[in-house]
Amino acid sequence: MLYNWIVKQVIMLDRNTNNYRASLWKTAFIVLLMTSPAALAAVTNAGTQIWDTMSPFGDKVDISDRTKWKLVPADLLTLELNPSAAVSDPAYSGREYSFEGDAVVENGHLIAVFRSQSGRVVVYSNGDLSRKPIEVVPLKLKTGPARITRCEILQNTGNEAALEVSFSAGREDNCSAIVSFDKTEIIDIKPAKSMKGISLVSPIEYGVVPGFIGDDLVFDPEQYASTNTLCIPTENVFLGLLEGQDNVLVATWPDGKQQMKLKLDSGPNGSRLVRSVDFDNDGKSLYLALLGAPGIWHEEELKPTYLEKDVAIDWKRPFPAKWTTQLIEAGVKTTFTFRESKDKIWRGVIGHYTYPVWFNGDTAFYRLSKKIPPKGKSLVYFVEGKNTPASVSTPVDIIKATLGRQASQAILDLPGRRLRTHHRRGSAGVRRACTCGGTEAIQAVFEAGEEVARREYVEGVVDDTVYFVVRHVERIDEYRDFANNMIEFLTAAKRSAADLKPFLDGMEAIVREIPAEYSRQRENMKTLAYTHELARKTKALTRKKGPKNLPTYLDLGKKWREMGGAQDSVIARFHSVTRRLSQEAGYGCVGQPKAVEIAKEIRKRCWECLRNADGYEIWPDY
Repeated sequence: MLYNWIVKQVIMLDRNTNNYRASLWKTAFIVLLMTSPAALAAVTNAGTQIWDTMSPFGDKVDISDRTKWKLVPADLLTLELNPSAAVSDPAYSGREYSFEGDAVVENGHLIAVFRSQSGRVVVYSNGDLSRKPIEVVPLKLKTGPARITRCEILQNTGNEAALEVSFSAGREDNCSAIVSFDKTEIIDIKPAKSMKGISLVSPIEYGVVPGFIGDDLVFDPEQYASTNTLCIPTENVFLGLLEGQDNVLVATWPDGKQQMKLKLDSGPNGSRLVRSVDFDNDGKSLYLALLGAPGIWHEEELKPTYLEKDVAIDWKRPFPAKWTTQLIEAGVKTTFTFRESKDKIWRGVIGHYTYPVWFNGDTAFYRLSKKIPPKGKSLVYFVEGKNTPASVSTPVDIIKATLGRQASQAILDLPGRRLRTHHRRGSAGVRRACTCGGTEAIQAVFEAGEEVARREYVEGVVDDTVYFVVRHVERIDEYRDFANNMIEFLTAAKRSAADLKPFLDGMEAIVREIPAEYSRQRENMKTLAYTHELARKTKALTRKKGPKNLPTYLDLGKKWREMGGAQDSVIARFHSVTRRLSQEAGYGCVGQPKAVEIAKEIRKRCWECLRNADGYEIWPDY
């Protein structure tokens, strides 16, 4: 490492010289080495480094010219005139560093500039000034003049760096935070008691609250022309899709009573943007990461000309990941993961269609239809990895690294994302146990006239089908219980928050679609007693061969399928309603701060119900 080599040279000089003139020469030698282009290049790749710009930045930040910058060594005693003597002298212990200019922290992923004269920490992805930076400022100092009055180095090891930073706009507005870095993109901001809030200032085109059981909430400022503030649910993670489509801000935080507001404004061209994310931190850390790559997210206008044709769009994925988008399915925003090839799909409610998004190589394709119409915009972004290179961090990687294993497991909820099975013998490879698949398999036996000879086989398929129906009915009852409990919760909420009645009435109207749909389809779904009677009659036909066996079975098969089809439709409909309720709770609270906590509870209950869906509600990860 360059730094270690410099120290060795200084020690060698110290051993051979002992006069004041030589000590001055040694100091000049250190400065020369640390500011030479070769030295700067080597240090940049050395890990996490702290720099002193030697004079504060003014109105403009230029990090390309570092000729006057000074690298702050990990061992501050090397700055003494006689480093080797200082190392062995306890009188020098506890030496502090005093910045003459602005502090800059740099690693292979970011450059953070602590701008003393503006009172802001400016973060660039990979040091690329062409990409929009994130500015971090205490919330109470956001709108007025402020300064960074002190930067104290708490840690500087080459692997990690931490600074205690004091901000001020006057005597009564002092606040501070510890800002920590390592070799990754992650910045840890630990506020002192005096810092009640943090504002993240940057032009953000879309805000995203990821959902790992339901759908993501995607906030488009263009949809909120009449307001400049959105109060959004704080659910441990927020993504900001930055202007330019080359950067994504990832913010995470531990459980607590945090609050988040998106501040909107119109740009020079009239377009609406999120100008800042204002975060009430509840005294807890806020973790940030700025992920950057050309085309790291994409916006695609879904034109009418996209209808019923394969459309290759201009955007290409910059790296493998689990790229997703939201499209309208059966009137509900629905998340679709881009597949690796074109394929067909069957979904409850709307049936068969071509899966709407896929890749051919790195080129993205859309196939939209009357079932998945080309309406509005499609945002393409990623939250999770899938064959993603180790050099690329995903938002989920940031969640795991910042919130720890136990908390991240609860957020990602991998057990809850596992589909339940309705197949009695699925582990043995018998998976066509649904009413349509089971009756088709049995019909082939009757058409071949083998119902008596293959009696054991037929009875096994009948038992599989009964098992399938029983599991279906159990799942339907889970949704009904969810709806009843949700209605009770909303009724109680109305009594305690009368001013939120319009919001709560809207939520209740959605959830009441579940009992209404059940009542409408109840006769078609039949009962378990009816199911067992169909099973008894079907098995009875295998005891004796007769000319009426086939027509009798065909009639029974029709009844099986009518019953099963109604159940399939109901369970898919319930799933769709529950996802829509979760979405509308998150979107509906944005103008009412008091509604946010109720919205979070509604969404939490929805997720609990949506856990472990079956294939007739949802496909794996949509």
